[in-house]
Amino acid sequence: MADATPNNQDLFTCPICLDLLNDPVTVNCGHNYCTGCIKGCWDQEDQKGVYSCPQCRQTFTPRPVLNKNNVFAELVEQFRKSRIQPVVPAPVVCAGAGDVECDVCTGRKLKAVKSCLDCLVSYCETHYKVHNELHPGQKHNMVDATGQLQERVCTQHEKPLEVFCRTDQTCVCLFCVMDEHKGHDNVSASAGRKEKQVRAGVTQRRFQQSILEREKELQELRKAVETLKSSAQTAVEDSERIFTEMIRSIERRRSEVTELIRAQEKAEVSRAVEHLKQLEQEIAELKRRDAELEQLSHTEDHIHFLKTFQSVSNTAETKHVSSTCVNQSLSFEAVEKSVSSLKGQLEDFCKEELVKIFAAVAKVQAMLLSEPTTREEFLQYSCHFTLDPNTASGNLHLSEGNRSVERRAELQSYADHPERFDGYPQVLCREGVSGRCYWEVERSGMVEIAVSYKSISRKGVGDECGFGRNDQSWSLDLNSRSYFWYNNKWTELPLVASSRIAVYVDHRAGTLAFYSISDTMTLLHRVQTTFTHTLYPGLWLLMGSSVKLL
Repeated sequence: MADATPNNQDLFTCPICLDLLNDPVTVNCGHNYCTGCIKGCWDQEDQKGVYSCPQCRQTFTPRPVLNKNNVFAELVEQFRKSRIQPVVPAPVVCAGAGDVECDVCTGRKLKAVKSCLDCLVSYCETHYKVHNELHPGQKHNMVDATGQLQERVCTQHEKPLEVFCRTDQTCVCLFCVMDEHKGHDNVSASAGRKEKQVRAGVTQRRFQQSILEREKELQELRKAVETLKSSAQTAVEDSERIFTEMIRSIERRRSEVTELIRAQEKAEVSRAVEHLKQLEQEIAELKRRDAELEQLSHTEDHIHFLKTFQSVSNTAETKHVSSTCVNQSLSFEAVEKSVSSLKGQLEDFCKEELVKIFAAVAKVQAMLLSEPTTREEFLQYSCHFTLDPNTASGNLHLSEGNRSVERRAELQSYADHPERFDGYPQVLCREGVSGRCYWEVERSGMVEIAVSYKSISRKGVGDECGFGRNDQSWSLDLNSRSYFWYNNKWTELPLVASSRIAVYVDHRAGTLAFYSISDTMTLLHRVQTTFTHTLYPGLWLLMGSSVKLL
């Protein structure tokens, strides 16, 4: 019988409640617990139907019947009476968020400090000491507490994973080696680890090299971004200054033309006013003479008439009556035409120069992104489009959430809309493209697959409205023969048999490419240009044809 002294107090401590055993019982494996503690522990395992020892994890089926260990209970009582000072439990640390809990503790879980890879149990400081006392001569594989112990147990046999199957590249237990992995290339977990460790070293060196390369790329990209920001700010400031100067220059020219018109107006009005006064004076003088002659013609004094008439007559002959030729077509219309012509020339010039400016801006790229080469890479840039009913011509019937279109003889009752094509059997998508974008369509019959600026004309059947027949759109014509159209110029292509067509746009890089999709991805035509506005996917259909956006 053990000596019941304070030096042996751990013998009388319950591994569950960490207090002196109360009504002690001994389970089949030989470990002692308080009756209430072990019952509470096994009550939690009733649903499993398998009961285990909290310390050694030995399992029992069915649930063992617990009987009081009277001898051990007497020793505990002797120890309780003989100890001078109560057992002062060591400071406990409860498991918090992210901590591994002790598997032996019940109720309040303490923080585990060690995990046993043989027992597959995590222990707090106290239960770890108990574990070492239970296995004094055995060297169990202990590691710092980990919450991944269940990953080390075979889910099929509930045995530790101790073998690595090279054939299936997975960890298995000894039962697996004798069962479904029998005959496979199996080695111990440590041997498998050594093999993988070598590969891990190679992979790690590759990762480290990649890290160095990425860090260098990161620094270069950060530097490029700073340079880009600085350059962009300078460009904005310079552009603002230049445009401001241009506006001021135009304002000065406007003021000069206004002053010139007003000066000419003032000079001519001044001359006209002066002549008006002269004409008024002459009219008054003539009226006065006319009145004198009228009065003289009624006098009966012949001598007075003759003398007076002579003076009035002489005065009238010596006086010069001025006459003026008045310009009845006074107008500054020629000035208006000149100013309008100047406006048109400036707009045309600005339009040409803005295209160059847009192209120059698009070339400034911090990252030179490589273009996709495989369908999987293209699919990374997939875009979702829906057809816009407000643009569809009357004989185009939309369906499947505006993702499919078919051309029929009967007309749809579409409401009037300024964006509707009323001449060509065409339709545009709602969504536009301003970056990288990839989409595929499934076609049946003869169709045209296009991209267009929103500014394309919609009314009538002129070239300004048809896809590819103007400088507002680009079109792949899949008819009895295949063509690419732009600005009313065509390029003949090999006949396309595939029903699935793909379109790729890199708006910033000015790239437009059409592909046929079958077992392989085949380039049909590629365009390198400068896009100045957002692009919108478009479709043209022959009678009986249909297209579905994928």
